[in-house]
Amino acid sequence: MEHDFHVHGAHEHELEHAAQGHGGTVALAQQVAIFTAILAAIGAVVSYLGGNTQNESLMHKNEAVLYKAHASDQWSFYQAKSTKAHLMSLAAQLAPEDRRRGYAADLARYETEKKEIKARAEAFEAQSRYENELADKYFHPHHALALAMTFIQIAIALASVTALTQRRWLLWPAGVGALVGCGLAVWAYL
Repeated sequence: MEHDFHVHGAHEHELEHAAQGHGGTVALAQQVAIFTAILAAIGAVVSYLGGNTQNESLMHKNEAVLYKAHASDQWSFYQAKSTKAHLMSLAAQLAPEDRRRGYAADLARYETEKKEIKARAEAFEAQSRYENELADKYFHPHHALALAMTFIQIAIALASVTALTQRRWLLWPAGVGALVGCGLAVWAYL
């Protein structure tokens, strides 16, 4: 008999009514919770992409510096061979006739080595330029992704204020911020 009849107080009735989404309080809170959860997930992806662009860019910048150092080493080696070739040229001119042939052979060897060293140095420089271009390519979307993340965070903050103040109209600027943020994230890779 106890289960057939139950008297609700006015407060209980309002809570039950709100829980079913009729009072607007829970319904708005649920909408904001879902909205912010989706934005948080999108923000996590955008944040990951922004960090990844930085990491890839830095990796290629490091490679560019490494290749530039190799090129510098080769140019130093080239300079040393060039100095030796100059000395052999002078020695060949100043040496007695019977020793000139040996200096001339050394001079020819140094000139050949210089060509090989120069080719390696130029190849390292080309690789350094290529790695710098890759670094720039990978870093290009970073600024747009950072701006996108800023708009997404603003949208989350506005949604939170919406839930606290129960001002449904605040969802509109939050939605605009979310759209701008998502648009910027897509635009970063176009």
